[in-house]
Amino acid sequence: MTSIDFIADSVRGIVLPVVVIAVIAASCPAQATADGPDFYRVRGVSATSALSLRAEPLLQAPRIGRIAPDATCLRNLGCQGGLTFEEFTTLSEADRKRRAEENPRWCKVEYQGTVGWVAGRYLAEAPCP
Repeated sequence: MTSIDFIADSVRGIVLPVVVIAVIAASCPAQATADGPDFYRVRGVSATSALSLRAEPLLQAPRIGRIAPDATCLRNLGCQGGLTFEEFTTLSEADRKRRAEENPRWCKVEYQGTVGWVAGRYLAEAPCP
């Protein structure tokens, strides 16, 4: 066997598995995981209060619903605002708190058929049973 024959056999041995893996991967649906959890639960709201569901991501926006303080299965439809990863990892605790107040995180959720915005600080990732 010449060195060229050896190389050709080696390439054939590598190419076929790579092609098979590529075909299998292309036939599977893509799963997005980078956009946060699928569902949230409410946290940090007193038992005698409720989380406001708002029409827009603003504290002054009209309230379109109230969510119980122990609610689960709030479907995540995307968030905006809040700290960037760089801010979270480089700022002091005091600066992180100040920055979070300047640029609060709001999350669009669907809860019991109603879609609206809630303050992200009151959400925690949780499964929906």
